[in-house]
Amino acid sequence: MSTLEELTALTGELGHPVLVTAPDSAGRFPDGSRYKVEIPSCEGPAVMEAVLDEAAARGVRIDRVSQGSGVMMLTDAEIERMVALGAQHDIEVCLFLGPRSAWDIGGQTKVSAAVGAAARGNAAVAASLGDAERAVRLGVRSLLVGDIGVLQLLGDMKRGGRMPADLVLKTSVLMPLGNGPTAALYEQIGATSLNISTDLTVAQIAEMRAVTTSPIDMYVEVPDDQGGSVRFYDVPEVVRVAAPVYLKLGLRNAPNIYPAGQHLGATPSLLGRERVRRAELVLRLLAELAPDLAATPSLVAR
Repeated sequence: MSTLEELTALTGELGHPVLVTAPDSAGRFPDGSRYKVEIPSCEGPAVMEAVLDEAAARGVRIDRVSQGSGVMMLTDAEIERMVALGAQHDIEVCLFLGPRSAWDIGGQTKVSAAVGAAARGNAAVAASLGDAERAVRLGVRSLLVGDIGVLQLLGDMKRGGRMPADLVLKTSVLMPLGNGPTAALYEQIGATSLNISTDLTVAQIAEMRAVTTSPIDMYVEVPDDQGGSVRFYDVPEVVRVAAPVYLKLGLRNAPNIYPAGQHLGATPSLLGRERVRRAELVLRLLAELAPDLAATPSLVAR
């Protein structure tokens, strides 16, 4: 039986040491910034317009919006409008792919959220690829992927020239990502933006940064169904060790709105506005606690 010291030594020999202290990350986005802001659950053009309006009013720079209901829940005109808004405001628009197990006829997802975003059967994989091709045809260059097999196939399609070389493949928080080897694997098969598990320590995040170069996406306020943590005071350390990192603002005490639509009234837009307000709170705190890390301002008019 190996001792704990022997086991940790083994992972180090294999290229994944267990970290106790977390070193500074030298990684940056292409523009030199350590962090950017992502607003999730931006479920269509009306929500995106509300988010942009709130961001302008509060002076909060938004770098990415992501959507959770999926490409199949948007019309062509809605996708094209979101793409146009993204181009106008220099914002990455990321759309979720495909049918998922949580909406399928199977029973496992009724008792375990861990498989909720998986593609159930090869037909669901094909549908996810169909969503990807449709979104790309309509101008989308960022896709949110919830299934590891779909991720690998999309990575293969990019490498083979069947998908744009600049296509962002962003893993979903529903794809468990809690350690360095898994992060390295996701990146190896095609991920270019890594949405990490929501409950990791700063040292555990640094372990993933040590073996990857892709931006990390991290919920700093976590939806209830993903743990419900509010980690505003962790943000300076997260930026320090995880850069380049997207600070992603979910909401506690908020309804699950997937799949969104007109039947939900103003709720998705109001949630989007509150996520922008949360971003303002996080950015103020970061500037106050660690002005050196906030040297690339995110509280700017856009």
